Amino acid sequence: MRNIEHTLQRNMVNLFRMAYPQYKGVFFAVPNGGHRDIRVAQHMKAEGQLAGVSDLLLLVARKGLHGLCIEVKTKTGRQSERQKAFADAVIAQGYYYAIVRTLDEFMELCRWYLGEPPKAVLF
Repeated sequence: MRNIEHTLQRNMVNLFRMAYPQYKGVFFAVPNGGHRDIRVAQHMKAEGQLAGVSDLLLLVARKGLHGLCIEVKTKTGRQSERQKAFADAVIAQGYYYAIVRTLDEFMELCRWYLGEPPKAVLF
């Protein structure tokens, strides 16, 4: 994950945790990015790590959906083929998949999905 995406995702996670503390434990990042030596990468793959999985997961059922999968991209970032395949797979299983590029998009998505105003929003 490039530094811009890292900073954006970190800010999204911090804002979500402040705004929706009731979902602690069911909103988390998937550690798929980053550089690892070959042995660590082999171990992680053997343990079930899957390329293309979205950056953030919210395991809360709403709107007849099982949960929310969020891919964080910069304004010019594009999905990889594996990310597109993951999106198709989770949508077919009843999850909502979204790409967000800004904090505002992220919070708008969360408010829509959760159907409730956040406890606190700091912009």
